[in-house]
Amino acid sequence: MNQANEGLFNGERAIWLRSGRYEAALLPEIGGNLIAFRDVEAEHRFLHEPTMEEMESFKARPMIHGIPVLFPPNRYEDGKFPWAGKTLQFAVNEPATGNHLHGFLYQTPWQVDDYGSTKTESYVVVSVQVDEQHPSYESFPFNYTIQLRYSLSENGLLQQVTVRNDGQSDMPCLLAFHTSVNAPFVPGGQAQDYRIHMTIGERWELDDRMLPTKEYQPLKEEELQMQGEGVYPFFEAMDNHYTSRSQNGRNRMELTDTKANIKLVYDVGTSYKQWMIWNNNATEGFFCPEPQINLVNAPNVDLPADEIGLLSLAPGEIFEESSRLYVIKG
Repeated sequence: MNQANEGLFNGERAIWLRSGRYEAALLPEIGGNLIAFRDVEAEHRFLHEPTMEEMESFKARPMIHGIPVLFPPNRYEDGKFPWAGKTLQFAVNEPATGNHLHGFLYQTPWQVDDYGSTKTESYVVVSVQVDEQHPSYESFPFNYTIQLRYSLSENGLLQQVTVRNDGQSDMPCLLAFHTSVNAPFVPGGQAQDYRIHMTIGERWELDDRMLPTKEYQPLKEEELQMQGEGVYPFFEAMDNHYTSRSQNGRNRMELTDTKANIKLVYDVGTSYKQWMIWNNNATEGFFCPEPQINLVNAPNVDLPADEIGLLSLAPGEIFEESSRLYVIKG
C-alpha cells in the first residue's frame, strides 16, 4: 500500500511516505530535509536520524542528519563569490577557516506544494522561492526557485531536483547534498563489517583552510580500494574532496553490510562532477558521501568552468537531476 500523510517527526511537522516495506519522512520547515529512509520490515534505518534528545542540536546544525540541501555548497574563501564582474559577500560562518560554509537553504523553511500516492508510489513535492524579500537575497541577489520531489516505491527512494532561474540575468547554479548515511544500518550490526565503494576519480589537494590548491594528491591504497572492491568507511579521518569518475555509466556510492549481505546504493546522476566524503573524524556510526556539482570554492579558482562545475543558468533556464537510494539483497 502507498500512503502519504502529514504527521510529526520528533515533534516537528513532517510529511511521511509509505510504500510496501519502505517509509520516509521529510521536514519542510527545516530545510526540506529528507530526514528518514527506512525498511520497516527489516528495521533498517539507512539515514542518520536525530533522536528526540538531539532535535535542538540538529536544528542548530542540520548538516549531519538526513539529506540537507547545500546551495551554494561547501566553502568560499573569505566568504567571497566573484560573479559577472562583481564580488558577492557571504557571511563568514566557519571561524576556524575564515570561510563561508554551505549556503543558505539547509535551514530555510520550504513550502509543501503537493503530496499524495498513486498505484505505484507515494510522493511529496516541496519548494523554496527566492526573491527580494527572502533573507538570503542580500548575499545572493538572484531570483530563483528550487523544487524537490521525493517518491517512494518498490525501487526505493527517488529524488528529483529542479533549479529554475526566475530572474533577468545569468545566475550561478552550484548545488550539493550533505547526505548522511548510517554504518551500520542493520540493527545490531558492526561497522567493521561495512565496505564503501564510490565512483571517485582524483583527490583534490586542500590547503589548511580546506580550500583546493588546484593540484591533485596521489590516492592512498584504501582510496584505490574505495574505487574498486570497497573499504571500511572509517579507515581514517576523512574530510576529502574528489572528482567523480563514472563507472559503467553511473555515478554512485555503494555501502555493503558484508555479514548481512545487503547493499545500499546511492546513485546520484552524472551532473555531480565532484564528491566530498566526511566521516566525523573516523567515528563509527555514520558518514557523509556528498554529491556536489562544483569544486569547493569554484568561483575563486582559475580553472575552466566546465572542469570545476561552475554552472550558470540564463533567465528562464532550468537545471534538473535525479538521484536514487535503493537496496540490493543477496
